[in-house]
Amino acid sequence: MFPIICVIRPQSAGFAYEWAVLSTTRGGRIARLVRNKAILLTDMEALATAVINHVGKSPEGVPVSAKELLHLGTREAVDQTLSRLFRRGSLIRVGRGLYVRPIEGRFGVRPPESATVVQAIVEQRGESVVPHGAAAANELGLTTQVPVREVYLTSGPTRKLKLGNQTVELRHAPAWQLALPGRKAGALIRALAWLGPEQASYAVEAARGILPESELNAVVELRRMLPTWMAQQVSKLAAHA
Repeated sequence: MFPIICVIRPQSAGFAYEWAVLSTTRGGRIARLVRNKAILLTDMEALATAVINHVGKSPEGVPVSAKELLHLGTREAVDQTLSRLFRRGSLIRVGRGLYVRPIEGRFGVRPPESATVVQAIVEQRGESVVPHGAAAANELGLTTQVPVREVYLTSGPTRKLKLGNQTVELRHAPAWQLALPGRKAGALIRALAWLGPEQASYAVEAARGILPESELNAVVELRRMLPTWMAQQVSKLAAHA
């Protein structure tokens, strides 16, 4: 009579251990291996359900990464599950290792709003983020040119986010370009940076009729942070302020 051999090896998904008993009959060995495969698939589906439930509790547009899900399984198992959910369409991969849940609406499934995703990412990572100078110039009425791409300036690294068919760029910028977020004064600084020295004089003159005195003063006070060419143009606002 042949002995029974027990083979134990780690599962590729990382949940527990895969085991197989090689019995004395070929039929018994195949049945046991099929059973192991079914157990493995059940564990993977359970992890997928747990991931979806976790992501579903997050506000719209808030991304999740594998490191936030390690209480559900091993890193390898979580990575594989996130990739599988992305291929199914259950999650959207917005960047390397970052996923968000799609939004279900009356007209089907869509990605979250890009501004919401960007704000959530920078808050998670403690970055500063502001609209690009082209958008700032358009907002202030200094140009009629509408930005073709959605670009943000950030204190973090440069990278791109993919939201369906839309690509959003986060571009690293120096501290002076990130100054006064959410204010017209900050928008003017970013607009000047985008317009460049050739159009700066025109933009500063136009700003006199656009910005209130408090915002003009705020720009003047930041002269020490600005490049020399911009500081010289901004200084023209001092007399007006």
